[in-house]
Amino acid sequence: MAGALLHLRYVPRRRLADTVSRPVAVLATGVIVSDQITKAWARHALASPRHVVGPWWWRLTFNGGVSFSFNRGLPLVTAIATLVVAVVVVAVALRATAGVASWGFGLLVGGGVSNVLDRWTTSPPRVTDFVAVGSFPVFNLADAAITLGFVVLLFATMRGQRLVRPW
Repeated sequence: MAGALLHLRYVPRRRLADTVSRPVAVLATGVIVSDQITKAWARHALASPRHVVGPWWWRLTFNGGVSFSFNRGLPLVTAIATLVVAVVVVAVALRATAGVASWGFGLLVGGGVSNVLDRWTTSPPRVTDFVAVGSFPVFNLADAAITLGFVVLLFATMRGQRLVRPW
């Protein structure tokens, strides 16, 4: 038993570094910080119902569901489900291959984790949305990162690129 504990204590740094994709972690952290700052700004600055800025406008709304307000009536179930999905995506993303896949996973993880944080820090559980473009549903920076990350991963897959390293 003592030998097993000793082995866990002295994991070579090279092997530990090989298990985590740094670009995913760095990009995800940037998305999380940026999204949380913009959501805090929106909650405080957008008290009036509409602010026009160029072709889009700011409108503060809260979404208890997922994309396009789906499952809005069960915010706690949605919060638990999104947490489970985020944990699975993070586990896979930390094994992302270098290049395009790590960018896609970084965006996906950052947006997903930021929305989960937003959902779990509000009561009732909901996400802050504030960017409105035409008749498209109101969204936030995390939603845009999730969408862009998905598109990047889809593009990489269509080009035949491996997305994650073997376990």
